Amino acid sequence: MTAHHEKRASDSVTTMTEYVLPTHANALGSIFGGQVLAWIDLCAAICAQRHTGSTVVTAGIDDLSFDRGSKVGQVVRLAARVTATFRTSLEILVSVEGEDAATGDVWPMVTAFVTFVAVDASL
Repeated sequence: MTAHHEKRASDSVTTMTEYVLPTHANALGSIFGGQVLAWIDLCAAICAQRHTGSTVVTAGIDDLSFDRGSKVGQVVRLAARVTATFRTSLEILVSVEGEDAATGDVWPMVTAFVTFVAVDASL
């Protein structure tokens, strides 16, 4: 890795907040798992690029666990952080929480480890 190897994991922490809209949900008003996966991949990719300063692509998603869902009108919060770096790849942990903004209730929704690989020599 280049000088980016010296970067601390805390320097690359990435958070996203999304509002669950009807287009994100099924007929019962619950969020599609695929929508959550898309947000996980996006949040993790931003974290990986911040950490490496390189162009990276998703190689895999491991240990994905859906604990609870979210409904239209609720909020989804994602947090990504680097957990391991290697010569040409890195691993990102993404934690997802649901939030009822009206009541302040927060619950765990999903956790996943996402692996990224460099597509150029600068990783």
